[in-house]
Amino acid sequence: QVQLVESGGGLVQAGGSLRLSCTASGRTFSGDTSGWFRQAPGKEREFVAAIGWSGSRTYYADSAKGRFTISRDNAKNTMYLQMNSLKPEDTAVYYCAAFTGGIYDDAKSYTYWGQGTQVTVSS
Repeated sequence: QVQLVESGGGLVQAGGSLRLSCTASGRTFSGDTSGWFRQAPGKEREFVAAIGWSGSRTYYADSAKGRFTISRDNAKNTMYLQMNSLKPEDTAVYYCAAFTGGIYDDAKSYTYWGQGTQVTVSS
């Protein structure tokens, strides 16, 4: 069992930046591919980015490419999402999750989820 806790969300103006953190406890998740998803009101949860256990492989949704950077520090059992050039359409609750098998951009492939952190981008 692993518990995931996100932090770093908040209110930012368009064009601004935020860095989200996801810290794991309960057991190390350094051996897991991990990902970030987001869910806006009235919309389905969507994939944002994922990172392999070593950090050498990263995957991004088209909406995140060039603006977001996913990284991890396994010594701290923490994963990050640096978000730059934020847009109002990035407004959502952001969730981190631990991958347990399947397709990396499919939420069904992730078993453990954090509670989410709200990101609001004003225009």
